[in-house]
Amino acid sequence: MSDAHPGPTHQRGLPINETERLIGSDKVEGTSVYDRQGNSLGSVYNFMVDKVTGKVAYAVMSFGGFLGMGERYHPIPWKKLDYDTRMGGYVVDTTKEELEHAPSYTAAETPWKDPDYGRSVYDFYRIPFYM
Repeated sequence: MSDAHPGPTHQRGLPINETERLIGSDKVEGTSVYDRQGNSLGSVYNFMVDKVTGKVAYAVMSFGGFLGMGERYHPIPWKKLDYDTRMGGYVVDTTKEELEHAPSYTAAETPWKDPDYGRSVYDFYRIPFYM
């Protein structure tokens, strides 16, 4: 939808694809991700949903690159992201330097075929694997 016509809204002025607690996937994709100091780390490219539980397992963040070249995708466990209304984006306890060493992949790679890849992501961020 264009900015000139934001589409239908609820009584509180929120778009139909957003409530006080829920948000449509199209609104999450492209949302900025920051470190705790407010430095931009990238943006949410997409997220991975567990087909069995229906829970979001990872936010896949796009990071680096220029004009789509050299861009890397970093899966971050969804539990690691906090939404900050003042910043209008997600905040994560990770620095840019740490992110450079985090599990990641390029558009040409398919790491999700390896059943241990998801576990390596959770291990890197030092939280229990979600399954």
